[in-house]
Amino acid sequence: MAEIRPFRGVRYNQGLAKDLADIICPPYDVITPQLQQELYHRSPYNFVRIEAGRELPQDTNTDNKYTRSAATLGQWLAEGVLAADPAPAVYIHDHYFSYEGKEFRRRSIIAGVRLEEWDKKVVRPHEGILAEHKGDRFSLLWALQANTSPILALFEDRGEQVATLLAKAGESQPIVDFSESNGERHELRAITRPDIISQLARYLADSPLYIADGHHRYESALAFQREKRADVSSSGGEAYDFVMMALVDFADPGVLILPPHRLVGGIPKAALSQLAAKLKSLFDIEELPLDAPDVWGKVDRLLAAGGKDEVRFALFGLAENRLRILKLRDFAAASQMIPYFHSELYKKLDVSVLDHVILEELLGLGSGGEGAVLAFSYEGRDAVNRVLEQEYQLAFLLRPIKPEVIKAVADADDRMPRKSTYFYPKAPAGLVLYRLV
Repeated sequence: MAEIRPFRGVRYNQGLAKDLADIICPPYDVITPQLQQELYHRSPYNFVRIEAGRELPQDTNTDNKYTRSAATLGQWLAEGVLAADPAPAVYIHDHYFSYEGKEFRRRSIIAGVRLEEWDKKVVRPHEGILAEHKGDRFSLLWALQANTSPILALFEDRGEQVATLLAKAGESQPIVDFSESNGERHELRAITRPDIISQLARYLADSPLYIADGHHRYESALAFQREKRADVSSSGGEAYDFVMMALVDFADPGVLILPPHRLVGGIPKAALSQLAAKLKSLFDIEELPLDAPDVWGKVDRLLAAGGKDEVRFALFGLAENRLRILKLRDFAAASQMIPYFHSELYKKLDVSVLDHVILEELLGLGSGGEGAVLAFSYEGRDAVNRVLEQEYQLAFLLRPIKPEVIKAVADADDRMPRKSTYFYPKAPAGLVLYRLV
């Protein structure tokens, strides 16, 4: 189904840009203003200047962060700071990281993947997007004519054919090998042999691709392709007919999905005061004092106790220093509050009930919490502390969504609410670029 092809990746010249740990950067959507400033000072060649450049008060239509990113890319190519690899390749990226004391490795295949419209169901989305992020990524793509980081997508490796092939290819010496200051390590290998690439392409053609991280970038790439095809005739094999992806097996032990816990502020006092009573009509509620022994262990156990068809999550902020475990009791009533066109599987997701039933219906905040101050945290204690510090009024702690649920929702031609999953860690920007010209 999916079609991949090799490409001449553009990478940092390690003779000029020696320490890649100071040069690559996270993708745009996790770069805060503070981190952006830090990255600018880390190295004059830090990739943040291309991935997420500074906005200036005097910006115009002809001089702005996108045009400056393009100028920087052109300058670094001319100076040899960035250079294209000598031969087309498919890349193996081994990303080593730790989480909660455990060590992981996520292995991905970085390749050009043919762009397909959603209705072809060759590439399948799993969650909604934010329109402003799509506009930002399209503007950068149009300015750079290049992909700066790979879209993360999952596939099914039936019979472990891909894993077996990669195990052999992974024995070669890496062309990139470095560790970041946070302990994450990156190894990059280039596969240039046409026979291995052809075999890999045949194996990957057996599975649809499920976008894990990068929905905005994929939709931007589709829009870019349409614009290009409107201007010039296309053979279907142009560089812009493909997009750079990092393909990971669903069963890879390094596929780690964290739940984006919801932090909510800006709730009207009247709505907040009525919430406890409204929750009791739909949920069974168990309270835990925040200072109870092993409270976080109890929270984890209570949340994990729910079966696959149960809806449960935790709430903090309604009662002083007390966490509440909410277990949905009246699914029939709750499902009536979720838009009818969604699948039954969608309606049974914790995040769907939270967003539609509690944020929209019980609190009256609009679609997905629109109208409130909404933020996300990927660590439960952090979310609770931010409520204790009165930064937000409520914290909702979610359970992680399993990979098979992502596949099932996408196969049902549905999309989870935006920010339903966080694939940890993010693949960096600047490791390898795919040029569209």
